[in-house]
Amino acid sequence: MPDKRPPYPPFTRETAQQKVQAAEDAWNTRDPHRVASAYTPDSTWRNRDTFISGREEIVAFLTRKWERELDYALRKNLWSFHEDRIAVRFQYEWHDAEGAWWRSYGNELWEFDERGLMRRREASINDVAMAEADRRIHGPRPRDEYGVDLPLL
Repeated sequence: MPDKRPPYPPFTRETAQQKVQAAEDAWNTRDPHRVASAYTPDSTWRNRDTFISGREEIVAFLTRKWERELDYALRKNLWSFHEDRIAVRFQYEWHDAEGAWWRSYGNELWEFDERGLMRRREASINDVAMAEADRRIHGPRPRDEYGVDLPLL
């Protein structure tokens, strides 16, 4: 894939929303290489209490994540944007190897370079145990739900 990812900063509401949906779509593939290709080669992350640097570490981290977080399904929503930065709220659901279901709530801060690649990602995430019957995220988002916020509870 080329080392460019439109849309490029500075972002408008429309292009920021496109960036958020593209990230959601990529993460829902659970393909670590596809996801990592949207970041600069030297991208830095903070994900909960883990600090990551570079695409190779991103791929390794995501591989471990999706080996643990089974049937992962994600929704992201634009919270705010300014020039080369976007703030996102998200929720995802998954189950562990024992069959316990979880909903993970989080916020991300993103910073992009001029080629539209993310150079910095900071994520704060909390996991809440849930019953499988309470699931509301079932696979990738249908197109007619793009941009629709999920309820908090």
